Amino acid sequence: MKKLSVAIALALSSASLAGFASDTLSPTASQIAANTAVNNAVIQTESERADQLFEQIFMENVMASPVFQSYLGIKKDQDKWDDLSLEADDKKLQRTKKHLELLLQLDETKLEGQTRISYQLMKQSLEHTIEDDKWRYYNYPVTQMYGYQSGTPSFLINQHAIGNVTDANAYISRLKGIKQRFEQGITQLKKRESLGIMAPKFTFAYAISDSNNVISGAPFDAGEDSPLWADFKTKVGNLEIDPATKAQLLAEAEQALKSQVKSGYQQLITFLEGQAERADTKDGAWKLPKGDEYYQVKLQRTTTTNLNAQQIHQLGLDEVARIHDEMRAIMKKVGFDGSLQQFFEFMRTDKQFYLDSDQEGRDQYLSEATAIIEDMESRLDESFNIKPKARLTVKRVEPFREVSAGKAFYQQPAPDGSRPGIYYANLYDMADMPTYQMEALAFHEGIPGHHMQIAIAQELPELPKFRRFGSYTAYIEGWGLYSEYLPKEMGYYQDPYSDFGRLAMELWRACRLVVDTGIHANKWSREQAIDYLATNTPNAQGDVVKAIERYIVMPSQATAYKIGMNKILNLRQLAKQQLGDKFTLPDFHDAILANGPVPLDIMEQQVNQYVQTRL
Repeated sequence: MKKLSVAIALALSSASLAGFASDTLSPTASQIAANTAVNNAVIQTESERADQLFEQIFMENVMASPVFQSYLGIKKDQDKWDDLSLEADDKKLQRTKKHLELLLQLDETKLEGQTRISYQLMKQSLEHTIEDDKWRYYNYPVTQMYGYQSGTPSFLINQHAIGNVTDANAYISRLKGIKQRFEQGITQLKKRESLGIMAPKFTFAYAISDSNNVISGAPFDAGEDSPLWADFKTKVGNLEIDPATKAQLLAEAEQALKSQVKSGYQQLITFLEGQAERADTKDGAWKLPKGDEYYQVKLQRTTTTNLNAQQIHQLGLDEVARIHDEMRAIMKKVGFDGSLQQFFEFMRTDKQFYLDSDQEGRDQYLSEATAIIEDMESRLDESFNIKPKARLTVKRVEPFREVSAGKAFYQQPAPDGSRPGIYYANLYDMADMPTYQMEALAFHEGIPGHHMQIAIAQELPELPKFRRFGSYTAYIEGWGLYSEYLPKEMGYYQDPYSDFGRLAMELWRACRLVVDTGIHANKWSREQAIDYLATNTPNAQGDVVKAIERYIVMPSQATAYKIGMNKILNLRQLAKQQLGDKFTLPDFHDAILANGPVPLDIMEQQVNQYVQTRL
């Protein structure tokens, strides 16, 4: 229904009051109808006010972040970086408090449908942000997984498009701003250290190596072009502009690289080298001031449940045992004679499961992963009503960050279609990328996984932007893991080794429940966690080490996958039981995907509503 304007609402209100003034004891049918219209108008007007406020709040946050603007294709501040100063943190908190005050002025009882859900989600998000401000400095701004040192060049390479001279000049301005950006970053690191919050010692070597990679090669020294120089030269080289202008742009970029960029990185490297000397080898969140309380809050925010660390730990142990049993069944199917651990060793080392670590092997991996996704894309109608419009491409992780980056991840497309979604595969060490996991990994990161869910969310015009571009880890990663399982029901994983790969990846997520809580609540050491993962999974040692180091610097994040997947499967089973023959998989998937990312309890409400409409 089209929303009523404020002017119409006011007109209806005046007419209704006039009618009731003449005969308040016995209103006519027309007066009752007018009164009903007033009530509807008020409801619609309040919803309209809410939608406008959602947009206002979202855009105020976007316009305070030049980086976020670029992700959304907005070029207003494309020559700037986000303000990383301590003062900016204070401003963000004040902005959040102001937003909550504005939101609470709405009358929630007059909101309905998606607008009411949006109100509840925004209110909860703002309240959590304010409540969690006491943990403002409880993160590690620079690690092997993320940070200024790798995120800055990656952002310029992947997000800052150059379609004209203005874009190129903005890129140069951002190059010049890297020194100040890193100075602010160092201030953030110093603040955390003063509070007793510092990343474990092992992270520093990775961050320093990534930093050195960015300023190695031309124009900093002899050798191949450095990542940023190669990127800028390529993008400007593709512009149809006169040679003199091109030469000027290249000269200005080269100067910015050799001055501000190099200086900024050298300053950061020097500071990190000093911190590395002061860092300890304690790995868990428990080592932080009030670390146990902080970790429990992180678990609640990540899983959107009230499960505590020990409950999650036990769930992980139970799931590991179940999946091990399913793997033993596959062992028998392929005729392997030995223990499960011996089968793991076979899967780790047999050459039939690994492509060569050369350009041909890496190209083959990308080609086969692309073919898997394209085949699934051609069959989406079997299980889905709504499908993403955005394109998806498979890409290798850039060399400058592949040593420290995870084995695979997804980058969302630009909302305007100018940039596709990207499934990044880390092909640095092909021993970490067995072919028997290729199907499951492609389904998780691509289609029907992250690309399906995230691109569809961005393409839901009826939802406010803060929901379309929002993130709830248990929902997003739960969907990703569910998307590894769903293709089995569609007839994929015909090769039993590939089906083992699917189970191996589910096992990996079950083990995460054990090791994440083990590290951060039970005081497991890095080595103890590595040993558990190496013993209970078929993954390569390098894969295991990299994973544990990831969980150490990102407390709770790894618990989202299995908890989210279990919730989706449980809701699906309940819906089947209640609907019987009326249950359809595409409609169930609509209930999950058509509302954008939400906490698990809201997802349950949406599925229950879907069930009620079909009964």
